[in-house]
Amino acid sequence: MKVLIIGSGGREHAIATCVAKSKRVSKIYAAPGNAGIAELAECVDISVMDFPKLVSFAKENEIDFTIVGPDDPLVAGAVDAFEAEGLKVFGPRKNAAIIEGSKAFSKDLMKKYNIPTAAYENFDNPEDAIAYLENADFPIVLKADGLALGKGVLICNNLEEAKAGVKEIMMDKHFGDAGNKMVIEEFMTGREVSVLAFCDGTTIKTMTSAQDHKRAKDGDQGLNTGGMGTFSPSPFYTKEIEEFCQKEIYEKTMAAMKSEGRDFVGVLFTGLMITEKGTKVLEFNARFGDPEAQVVLPRMKNDIIDVMEACVDGTLDQIDLQFEDNAAVCVVLASDGYPVSYEKGFEITGFDNFKDKDDYFVFHAGTKFDNGKVVTNGGRVLGITAKGEDLVKARANAYEATKWIDFENKYMRNDIGKAIDQI
Repeated sequence: MKVLIIGSGGREHAIATCVAKSKRVSKIYAAPGNAGIAELAECVDISVMDFPKLVSFAKENEIDFTIVGPDDPLVAGAVDAFEAEGLKVFGPRKNAAIIEGSKAFSKDLMKKYNIPTAAYENFDNPEDAIAYLENADFPIVLKADGLALGKGVLICNNLEEAKAGVKEIMMDKHFGDAGNKMVIEEFMTGREVSVLAFCDGTTIKTMTSAQDHKRAKDGDQGLNTGGMGTFSPSPFYTKEIEEFCQKEIYEKTMAAMKSEGRDFVGVLFTGLMITEKGTKVLEFNARFGDPEAQVVLPRMKNDIIDVMEACVDGTLDQIDLQFEDNAAVCVVLASDGYPVSYEKGFEITGFDNFKDKDDYFVFHAGTKFDNGKVVTNGGRVLGITAKGEDLVKARANAYEATKWIDFENKYMRNDIGKAIDQI
């Protein structure tokens, strides 16, 4: 079987690592891929948003199965473009990917179908938003409606901050067209948990849980990023909470999307907040989380192609989804200055330290080849993942492994998973 993976980040490297283990796969292509993915796949220089070229490549090279990794092409209709040409592809169609593409849509869906989430209001002009905020309780959350690379969320502690936030999102268009509409949401406190699930439009099967760290600096300080590290499983996601979420969130969401004529096929990411008043949905995404995929996929026992094909074929109910009884921690090595401004092009050394080590992974996110050397090419450069018998051991292993890699302006948080030491 020939497989095409669309994307170029750490998530796609984690997917490619899983695909490469499948005995059914003879050849992997990646568009455009990165320096790490290039060790497993033949990388082709096609943009994730160039659907005609991607489709033509798939047809010309007789690709049997395509996996769409990032949110932008999914929301823009990549799956529809492949299906229109009779090609087998994994991911939600455009009309289902809107669950991530529009926060206003997802909040309205949850309200309509009684899926627990924070109280909210949607706004399409800044004057109404500011008028609403003048009588709001603080802190409060402002969210750009559209895709914003995981960064379009502002937590405002007072009216002055909130007004500045409205200006940033809706008037200055700091997040581009994502800020044409905005959601103002009740601020929730509690433990955040990320749960990824395979879906075939009817059946939903959850993977092992994870927890991401979004802020740039230790102690959850600094700006929101695409994710500075993660761990799996979450000890705060108990069997009782899982059973509640299965019935009141996951199954309800699948049924809601089906009722709306938007059957969801692919990976549904549910961001949860475990509050004193119960577990509620923070957000939905229409694909694997990044860096959640880097700790969840290495623990999956199944052949990923078997599972993804079952999603596309509508036979997910026949899959026994299984994960290892261990733990994994991922620490992101970033370029100092991320997510604001940073230099690129520095040589990265130390990859050989990961060879022949089954429980250690170095997932490339922002890298490229330059004259035969691997150099930094983004804000989040690498995801260093390690497994262990429990979270404490996995965390120690991951931080030890961060020492094996070196590049100029290397930056990381030093407290990924620190909460697990206190359990």
